[in-house]
Amino acid sequence: MTKENLSSYKQVSEKTKFIIISIFPVASFILAFFVSDFNEIINGLYKIIIQPDVLITDYIKVGGLGAALMNSALLTLINIFFLWRLNFHMGGFPISALFIIAGFAFFGKNIFNVWPIYIGGYLYAKQQKKRFRSIIVISMFGTALSPMIFEVARAIGPSNHWGLAFAILAGIVVGFFLPPIASHLLRAHDGYNLYNVGFAAGFIGTVIMSFMKSYGFINEPRMILSTEHDLFLKVFLSMFFILLIVIGYFLNDKSLFKGYTKILNSSGKLVTDFTFLAGFGMTLINMGIMGIIGLAYVFISKGVMNGPIVGGLLTIVGFASFGKHPKNCIPVMLGVFIASIFKVWGTSSTTVIIAALFSTSLCPIAGEYGAIAGIIAGFIHLSVTMNVGVLHGGINLYNNGFSTGIIATLLVPMLDVFKRRNE
Repeated sequence: MTKENLSSYKQVSEKTKFIIISIFPVASFILAFFVSDFNEIINGLYKIIIQPDVLITDYIKVGGLGAALMNSALLTLINIFFLWRLNFHMGGFPISALFIIAGFAFFGKNIFNVWPIYIGGYLYAKQQKKRFRSIIVISMFGTALSPMIFEVARAIGPSNHWGLAFAILAGIVVGFFLPPIASHLLRAHDGYNLYNVGFAAGFIGTVIMSFMKSYGFINEPRMILSTEHDLFLKVFLSMFFILLIVIGYFLNDKSLFKGYTKILNSSGKLVTDFTFLAGFGMTLINMGIMGIIGLAYVFISKGVMNGPIVGGLLTIVGFASFGKHPKNCIPVMLGVFIASIFKVWGTSSTTVIIAALFSTSLCPIAGEYGAIAGIIAGFIHLSVTMNVGVLHGGINLYNNGFSTGIIATLLVPMLDVFKRRNE
């Protein structure tokens, strides 16, 4: 952060930032009791915990809307508490991790299956003689592999306590090695895939699933989706996105656009923290705008809101503090939309819509090489993400991150050929 940046926008205290970021989980916590009673929430959480979590398992369908909201609220608030206790600066990196936790707590992450990954990250920090605060955000992203815990336990025997213990141990081992693997793989795509941990988790999940299948394990694909709460979720998220813009407006000296050109002119390539670049208020406005753009895509595609789509929207909002903005995201989403017209998958299907929402991980390509390159990246992404899931059997929740990592690794050197020639 430069002195010029520090003086050019209104400063916001860390306490205020933590309060603002807590709005969504607190609202989810309260709303859970409006849509379900206490017993329904507890029973729903139990159903969520004992069910397999591989892609795609919509917790709203499994445990009910109240339990899914409560699961998201509790997981997010616990992580906010961790960051607060570790005196974290609430910048783009932790904000994106918190929103991805909140989103995937609607389809794959729950209050039971994430903790082995954190323990592994903590042990890695100890082994490397580092502070856990330097690792915890990677561990938060690393919970992409949480479904692996249930699958490993199921492979050994669902009623075998030793199987559960071994599964938890496997989660700890994965959490231990995930930070160095993710760091290493960042070099492959050079920061042009924002879901770098999803890329790493895809490789880890592929190796683990291949190993399990070699011993006769049968991986069962899932497609459990809810359709009952479409209007409620659209209204709830719309109000939240608008609220982000309103709060951002007041924190940005009562301006919707002061400092926005700094964000819009950035490529979004890792690492680009918009809270440093343009201030916390302007970042909130961008988060709200990106949420509305994502929601507009769902409307245009005639999609029905469910857990995975909520997860995709919240992930876009979180990463709108860490690389995503309208100028670099819309071309990639447009590429997926065009692809859905000409390929075998329906435009309104949940898998295509979440592919479009998560494809924005490739936004640095549009930001660096232009809109046409972004459209091409999105067009390719739909084909790749629909086919790589079979490799890891759905135990990597960031299947789109795996796909975008592959595409960025292949596409960026090809685009560089033409860029160097033009230069």
